[in-house]
Amino acid sequence: MNPLESVRKRAGATIFARVAGDEGPARRDRIHLAEGPRRFAPGSSIHVVHSDASMFVGGIRALLLQSMHPLAMAAVDAHSGFRGDPWGRLQRTSTFLAETTFGTIEDADRAVAVVRAVHERVRGTAPDGRPYVASDPHLIRWVHVAEIDSFLRAHDRYGAKPLDPGGRDAYVAEAAHVARALGAVDVPETVTELDEVLAGYRPELEATSAARRAARFILVHPPVPLALRAPYGLLSAAAVAMMPRWTRWPLRLPYLPLTEATAVRTSGVAITGAIRWAMGSSPSEPQHSS
Repeated sequence: MNPLESVRKRAGATIFARVAGDEGPARRDRIHLAEGPRRFAPGSSIHVVHSDASMFVGGIRALLLQSMHPLAMAAVDAHSGFRGDPWGRLQRTSTFLAETTFGTIEDADRAVAVVRAVHERVRGTAPDGRPYVASDPHLIRWVHVAEIDSFLRAHDRYGAKPLDPGGRDAYVAEAAHVARALGAVDVPETVTELDEVLAGYRPELEATSAARRAARFILVHPPVPLALRAPYGLLSAAAVAMMPRWTRWPLRLPYLPLTEATAVRTSGVAITGAIRWAMGSSPSEPQHSS
């Protein structure tokens, strides 16, 4: 193995271990090699988006945007353990995405059933006195639309194979299946519907103190090894640059239009390309799965 290939392999293994955990290779083989019918065919829009390195940027943006709903943030703050075990939460999320995107229908449905059972137990009272339960279809839909909007926007900007308009609508429709299975209703199936649903949530959104703490944790004090601090910083800068302008001040996020349009975008292209290279996958192969 030549030195460059050796460096690539080590970098890819480090990234994969953080996203997927120590058992990641075994889970990846189980998910991708299991025999049985799949819900989504190879080459489908959801495969293209969820297998691309742009998911690393989209994932950070999704966490920041999801935090803008006070009830969703209260549930995460009280129950998810994202500060105590952030990598464990990332690995569980990664596994769920992989199972529901690339796994057999049987495995995907089992993964959904596990998450639904967890949601039923996550309930409490937000700091403003309102009760919440994670199985609330309205909250499930919010988490879903914030997530797929983030994944799709990141893929539009940094994906190896950006989708055409028909492919973008197909992605929204394919992802809707998982949201409905989790209990969401009135789930958007086109990009236009997605934009409308997101706009409909706007009056409910605000940056609570918990949301600002989460943003600082994600962006300023992430539990990232020293060797990964620089690339993580580029990923997080790219994610912040794609956040809606109205979220910037409430979450105390920087807003530098010229820098974001030039240096941040250029570095975002570079880091997602580097991750794609390091993990040794083509755009059609899973990179954000486990």
